[in-house]
Formats: sequence, structure tokens, C-alpha cells
Amino acid sequence: MKIIETERLYLRKLIIDDKKDLMKVLSNLESMKFYPHPFSEKEVESWIQWNIENYKKYKHGLWAVILKEGEILIGDCGITMQNIGDETIPEIGFHIIKEYCNKGFATEAALVCKEYAFKVLNYHEVFSYTTVRNIPSQKVAEKIGMHVYKYFEKNGEKQIVQVANKD
Repeated sequence: MKIIETERLYLRKLIIDDKKDLMKVLSNLESMKFYPHPFSEKEVESWIQWNIENYKKYKHGLWAVILKEGEILIGDCGITMQNIGDETIPEIGFHIIKEYCNKGFATEAALVCKEYAFKVLNYHEVFSYTTVRNIPSQKVAEKIGMHVYKYFEKNGEKQIVQVANKD
């Protein structure tokens, strides 16, 4: 079931049974402050289903991030296809449960997703985007070698797009 593995983590496909654990991040007011609203239980279920469809359609999506020590689901991370303006691009995204933030897990997971995008999926560039207010996500993108690509507006808010190119 493992898609990618690091020293401390492994990523695997999300399954509906992950809903309860994933709600710890996607339904959390603080974790979702850069989204229009925290997700309801039904929205978390739809989120998982959307990723299951992405696995079939694109051979990737957001995967469950599992902390090896204790086999604990601590969030999701992966590559989804996103519409940014007039482009559809591969985007690295992640959501980590609050108690596991600031321990390098998002950076560790995002970095292996970037490598997977280049080496396995053969993308020539990958992106990350978020509201300009979401400094922590921008810092993760910088740590994995991304730089500013462009800005755009979504839902009335300025967004930043960062990019990494295949070496």
C-alpha cells in the first residue's frame, strides 16, 4: 500500500476508513483558516472520494501521511491537478494535523512528492499555491526548492503560486 517512504513517514492511498483521522485536520478551525471554512464530515468523505477518483484518472492525488512510529495518520500530502487561471497544473498540497505541525513532516512529505512528480510521473515542473496569508505553506514550498511563479486572485483573495523545475 505504500506509495512513497521516508525515514519517518510513508504515504499511501486514502481510503474511506481514514475519514475520522482526516477530520482532525480538515474539520479543524485553526488548520483550515486559509480555506473558506472547515470541512463537514460529508465534505471530508467527498475529499477522500475525490482523491480516489484522482488515483484512477491521473495515477496520483493526495495520499495519507502515516507516521511510522505508531502507524498514525497525521494528514495528507500529494499531487493534484489544479486549475490556476488558464492552466491546469500538478500541484503539491498537504494538510497536517495541528499537533504534528512544526516537526518537519509537511516538508518531508512534500519533498518526496516533488521527487515522485519528477522521477515517477515525469512532470517537468510542479507547483504549490495558497493564499498570500498562508506563510507556513509558502515556507514549506521554499524549503523544497520552489520559488514564486505568479500571483492570481481566487474567491476575492490574492494567491501565490510557487514552482519547482525538474533538474
